[in-house]
Amino acid sequence: MTPSFTVADIRKTFLDFFASKGHTVVASSPLVPGNDPTLMFTNSGMVQFKDVFLGTDKRPYVRAASVQACLRAGGK
Repeated sequence: MTPSFTVADIRKTFLDFFASKGHTVVASSPLVPGNDPTLMFTNSGMVQFKDVFLGTDKRPYVRAASVQACLRAGGK
């Protein structure tokens, strides 16, 4: 019999793996970012780190793992 996994099981296994490798598990950002007028929606998992990439913030960790909901729309 094939074991069945829920979405929550897969998410936990994913995060536990990266935590075991020294990553800090961080909470996901909201789908609609409230503090960034340049974005209508969270379109990638990197949105929550935008201020770090721009050099305006530092985090107490160098490796992070999260499971981020995002919205992508076609039509480029």
